[in-house]
This record gives sequence, structure tokens and C-alpha cells, in this order.
Amino acid sequence: MRISFSNMIAAAAAALATLAVPANAQNRSLWPSQRFNPPPVNANIAGQFDYYALILSWSPTHCSTESSNFDDQQCNRGDGKRYSFVLHGLWPQYEKGYPSDCRINRRPYVPQPLIDKMLDIMPAPGLIIHEYKKHGTCSGLEPQAYFGEARKLFQSVKVPERYKNPFEAQFVSPGELAAEFAKANPGLKPGSIAIACGGAGNRLKEIHFCFGKDGQSRACGGNENPRRMCSAERMYVPPVRSTARLEDNTGREAPMIKQNPIRRPRLIEGPNGN
Repeated sequence: MRISFSNMIAAAAAALATLAVPANAQNRSLWPSQRFNPPPVNANIAGQFDYYALILSWSPTHCSTESSNFDDQQCNRGDGKRYSFVLHGLWPQYEKGYPSDCRINRRPYVPQPLIDKMLDIMPAPGLIIHEYKKHGTCSGLEPQAYFGEARKLFQSVKVPERYKNPFEAQFVSPGELAAEFAKANPGLKPGSIAIACGGAGNRLKEIHFCFGKDGQSRACGGNENPRRMCSAERMYVPPVRSTARLEDNTGREAPMIKQNPIRRPRLIEGPNGN
């Protein structure tokens, strides 16, 4: 049987149209964020990332939240020890987006001696375990090496004097805080510092410092967008304390009383003078 050239063209076009339908349907099923910001092709593969973000958390802000109920070692100490900046984590990052919970050929177990060793700068055992499972597995490093790198980078950042152990509340703009850290750490590259704030009074929450895989300072990627992380003109920096404080809905702070659903407010003037 002879088939004309025009019939062959028509059959090929019909086949292509049939193949295109599932692809179009699949594309329509995606969320806009998935269509316009697709994840990297090789996402969540251990050791494959672009840079590190070292996260320093302002402990007094964390200890003013409900979640501090679970962090007695950091927020409700009986020995009077106070924390200012503590290590939150060391996060492998893509230039846009980040890997997490990467599959590795072993259980993501953090030995107890290593947990104990990290408590001086990361005073929350549960956080240490969580950070390795979610972020450390993506570094491609064993727990010992991962936390060793985290400690080295944490200790490389010099904290300006007035943020080491402040007993009084302070107010500062994100730009001023970044400039103070840049002055205290002249080796940090431009664009390598990002400030996060939020909550009542636009409290200082975290500072991100960006480093290459080689441990050298570098500019941050798209994840550390300054306007997204803290758009406030100035931030409230609560003072250090050895016991947790919880805010009531008026902005005043009250001692956190465990096992008691009724909080008795202590009339301390908040950042807005309320």
C-alpha cells in the first residue's frame, strides 16, 4: 500500500499533538512558584550546594517565645548564665533555594559526646540533632566534621562589644547592625551579612553570614534578601537574661511560669513605651 507524503505529515503532527497534551496538563497542575522558580535539577544531594549560611541567633528573642518552653538549658538556667548570640546552624545553600534532609548512606545520628561538646555555643540538644538531620546531611560531612566547621566559622566572627552581654534593651537599624559587624570583622566581603527581624517591636532574630565551601567570606545568594528578612527601619534588641520571658498581648513582658496556664504579668515597660 502506498502512503502519500501529505498523509505522513498529518500522522506525525497528530502524534506530536498527542504527546504534548500530558506535558501541558502537567504544567497547568503546578503551583506558580514551581513553574517560575523550579528547584535545581539535582536538588537535595549531599555535598552539592553553592555556599554556606552561618546563622547566629539572638538568644533573648528566642527565649521570649512559647517555643522556649522546651529549651531550659538555654532559656531557664539555674546558674545565672546568660546567652546573647548563639549558633543556630550552618546551612548549605543554593544561589536560590536550599537543600534539606539529604539522603546519606548512614543514619544521621549525632553522638552524645559531640552534642555535649557543642552546648557551649549551641545550648539546645534538640536543635543540634535537628540541624544535622535537616542541614548537616546536605553538607556531605560526617557530624564531627560538620560541627567542627560550624564552630570554626562561628568563632571566626567577632561580635561587637555592646552585643556581647547587654543588660539593657537597645534599638538599632538593620543597616547599623550590619555595619557594626563589618567594622569588627574587616575580612567579611560586601553583601555577606543579612539581618532577620520580626515579632513584637521588630525584634532582632538572626544574623546570616555567608561563606564559600572553602570557609572564605562571600556575598550571599538570593535566599538572604534584606528587604524580605527585615524591612523595619529599626529593631528592638532585648537584653540578655538567664530566665525566659513571655510577652502578653499588650507588649509587656512577663516571667514564664511553667506548668501554670495563668501568666502573672510583671509591669516592665516594653519597647514602645506601653
